[in-house]
Amino acid sequence: MTAELVRGQNHPLPDTRLEIRVSAGHPVVAGTTLGDERGRVAGVEWIAHPGSPSLPGIEVSQQAAADHRLAVDLEALPDSVHRVSVLLALPVGAGGPSRFGAAAAPFVAVTALDGTEIASYTITGLDSESAVVALELYRRQGAWKVRAVGQGYEGGLAAMLGDQGLENPAELAAAILEAVVRGMARSVASPPPRVPDAERVRHSAPATAADTAPTVPVTPPPAPAPSPGPAGGTPSGQGGPIDYAHPRRRAAAPQSPPQPAPRAEPQQSPPVPVAGDAAGWSMDERLYNQVWGMFEDLARTTAAYRSACDFAESRLDQELDRVLSDPRSRIGGTGDAARTEARAKHDELTARAQEALDRDLAQLVAESEVVEPALPAAFARWDSPVWQGYRVPMETPMALRLGDLHLPERTDLHIPMLIRLPLERGLWVDSGRGRSEASALLDEAELRRLALDTAVAHAARLLAVYPAGDFTVHVLDAAGSGSASLAPLVESGVLAAPPAAGAAGVSAVLAQLTERVDLVQMAVRAGAADALPPGMDTAEQLLIVHDFPHGFDDRAVTQLRYLADEGPRVGVHLLMVADREDASAYGPLLDPLWRSLLRVTPVADDHLADPWVGHAWTYEPPRIPVGSDVLRQVLAQVAEARRQGWR
Repeated sequence: MTAELVRGQNHPLPDTRLEIRVSAGHPVVAGTTLGDERGRVAGVEWIAHPGSPSLPGIEVSQQAAADHRLAVDLEALPDSVHRVSVLLALPVGAGGPSRFGAAAAPFVAVTALDGTEIASYTITGLDSESAVVALELYRRQGAWKVRAVGQGYEGGLAAMLGDQGLENPAELAAAILEAVVRGMARSVASPPPRVPDAERVRHSAPATAADTAPTVPVTPPPAPAPSPGPAGGTPSGQGGPIDYAHPRRRAAAPQSPPQPAPRAEPQQSPPVPVAGDAAGWSMDERLYNQVWGMFEDLARTTAAYRSACDFAESRLDQELDRVLSDPRSRIGGTGDAARTEARAKHDELTARAQEALDRDLAQLVAESEVVEPALPAAFARWDSPVWQGYRVPMETPMALRLGDLHLPERTDLHIPMLIRLPLERGLWVDSGRGRSEASALLDEAELRRLALDTAVAHAARLLAVYPAGDFTVHVLDAAGSGSASLAPLVESGVLAAPPAAGAAGVSAVLAQLTERVDLVQMAVRAGAADALPPGMDTAEQLLIVHDFPHGFDDRAVTQLRYLADEGPRVGVHLLMVADREDASAYGPLLDPLWRSLLRVTPVADDHLADPWVGHAWTYEPPRIPVGSDVLRQVLAQVAEARRQGWR
């Protein structure tokens, strides 16, 4: 299962023998540095680069290339090494871009030796930087993890090496680049515009946030091509037309656009949408891939439209500036005619862009109308008829619907937000007043109630999609203020125990789950999973924390952070319902906690961003239809299946 990382996010490494794959679409230099506990590099002997490609446990490429495979054996590293940083730099004199912002975003993946992806990261947000620390593998409490870094350096390789504590970084950078120049004859040429690559097609779900909130985890496709010019074309001096189609989409993603038919012939009708029209072994997998294909298609067609409009505005400004700066245009009607012509060109370009956008959106709307009714319960809205025929499943589905996403260009076109199961990170339902208009219209008490209602809906769906007995839910409600919203979970009997109240209840539940994480980790590391204490609940665990930090002392906060960091790896997950401002007394101590969770909101909010073009997507939380009893009916079936002991 692949973890789609965002900047700053970490993920455990289950293997010590790994490959790090780099795909940039243009030649880059790849290397690594070995650092101590503080990340400092002792000397040049701890750098692997094209001029010195091998170190104990590390081997890198000896040339600049568009694609790299770096071999890593963590067990072979010296004991003093606690951090392995993966570096990328643009070569000098390779005829490629001079800064990362002028090219497609680099993509980095950590894989097992059999090619199974463990974690990946698309390095977005780079501009004038010519060197970047992509990833770091680091040792923590005897276990290795990977963190997405994405730290760029305008000063290039020299600035990056100097930042890691090396002496004479400029001389060292020059020596590395000289080694690259010597091996340039062996360098892999830049590939043509990127097309779907079988190695890059993966399963995952959408990511994080426009500011400090995380990006929704999604399957990164090949990184976006240069911004389009008028009506989806490319500005002069750039490559060929850009293909904005998802790599999983059938024939709708040609490698080059079809030639237009002669004017006398009628235009070909768009393909009729079909549910499940995507690659996959099962219908659920095909629908999952189709949903995220729609997500990417919407992201890219909107990017084409916005870029075309920006191009038209820029061109209009330039032409008006030329008119104003030419004294001859101030005489007679020459200036007025030039301004009229410039605005006419602008209007034509924006009209063509709007026409292309409307065509693509209409096709996506038609596809959504076909796909939505075909979705299984785990992917469906709460108002879907599929819930009326719900039965407790025998197998866990591949993903879960957390809500919907849309863009302002078409607010009625909602794309399901699907995340992979089991959860790779916890969830945080933000009960604070955000910047959205919807939250501004609600008072504080109503916003907190909606936040807990949203958390209950998420927990109920998780219970509903797991086989009976394979998912256990605990609740911390220290102040006892959430009884009304928690009633469906309590009354149905699906909770492991009644909601824990007071400081003593908080302490007891956290101690129980912390001990479970410790025991399972020790058993896994010792290869003795069958040595767990008899009677231990081996199901996935979900802890709902309401009204944090009420009832939490320093020890409880430390335990909560531990569960957020280490719990997902051994099946213990957090669902926080909290206002970050309420915990501000802890200062930056809790910042890693918030960053480790996927933030969602109880009302519509545009805090999520995709990893391709960085659109701010509006998240719509799941809603139980007014007057519907679907939640209690589903939970009743889950409780009955548990009582019967059926799995």
